Amino acid sequence: MRHKVGQRKLHRTTSHRLAMLHNMVTSLLEHEAIRTTLPKAKEARAIAERIITLGKRGGLANVRLAERTVRNRVILQKVFSEYKDRYASRPGGYTRIVRLGFRRGDGAEMALLELVDRPAKAAPVDTEAAEATETKAE
Repeated sequence: MRHKVGQRKLHRTTSHRLAMLHNMVTSLLEHEAIRTTLPKAKEARAIAERIITLGKRGGLANVRLAERTVRNRVILQKVFSEYKDRYASRPGGYTRIVRLGFRRGDGAEMALLELVDRPAKAAPVDTEAAEATETKAE
């Protein structure tokens, strides 16, 4: 039985696992959504929630604590400004895991780890199709 055993090891050494999870959290905070395996998503979720909570609290000490995980200054500024405002009224649960099915190569269960309340991006406009509709309208 594995009652109260901390986290998943993910078949990696400690240094490799921590570096991988920190990179995943940094990518999540930068792009607001990442596609990964389900166990990795569940592990990265806990770290990401902690970083956003530190961002909400603010202060120099919390910036330094977050900087241990997120080494990119631009993303840290985003956490302590944009995400702080976005999640000010939310008491927790800043991330969502959406199961995507199984990977074709090895059958690993895939998941989308994303931030909740993220703004929807507009669909890219196809310039040729736009020009064609303009000429037909005239």
